[in-house]
Amino acid sequence: MNKDKYKIILLTVLVLAVLTIAVIELLGVSDHSLAWWRDHRRGEAELYDRANNRYYRGEIYPEQTKTRDQLVKDMPKTTMQFYETKHSFGAISQGSVVKHSFKFKNTGDHPLLSAKTDVSCGCTVPGFPQEAIAPGQEGDVTVEFNSAGKYGFQEKEVVIHSNALPESVTIKIDADIK
Repeated sequence: MNKDKYKIILLTVLVLAVLTIAVIELLGVSDHSLAWWRDHRRGEAELYDRANNRYYRGEIYPEQTKTRDQLVKDMPKTTMQFYETKHSFGAISQGSVVKHSFKFKNTGDHPLLSAKTDVSCGCTVPGFPQEAIAPGQEGDVTVEFNSAGKYGFQEKEVVIHSNALPESVTIKIDADIK
C-alpha cells in the first residue's frame, strides 16, 4: 500500500505543477507567456501589435497609406550637392547599355530622402537610394542608358525629386551613337 500511496502523491504533485505552470503562462505572468493565447482569445481578427503597443483589428493605419512622395513632402527640408550634373558617354555603338553613377552629398542638417525620379525617355533607367542619407553623408544616383534603336547624338535628362531645396534637380547624360 505504501507504494501506491507514493504513486498517488507523486502523480498529484505532478498534475498540480503542470496546472500551475499552465495558469501562469495563460495569464501572462511570465515573460515567455503564450502570446498566441492572448491574441487568439480576442479573436483572429484582432491581434496585438507588440511593436506599436496596440491591437490590430484589420484597419489600415494612416502611416501605412502614405506614399513615398507624401513622406518626403512631410520631412524637414535639407540641401544636397551633386559633384557633377552631366556625363557624356562619348561615342558608343548602337545597342550598347551604358551606366554612370552621379555622386552627391547631403549638405544640409536633416536626412535626405529621394521621392521619385522622372526620365525623358524609357531608354533611361535611374536608380536612387531607397534609404535616407544622413547629413554629411554621400549617396549616388545611377543612370543606365540603353541605346537600342537610337542613332546619332542623344541627350537624356533625369529629374530627382527629394526633400532638398530645390525640390528637384536635373542631371543629364549624352552619347553619340554610331
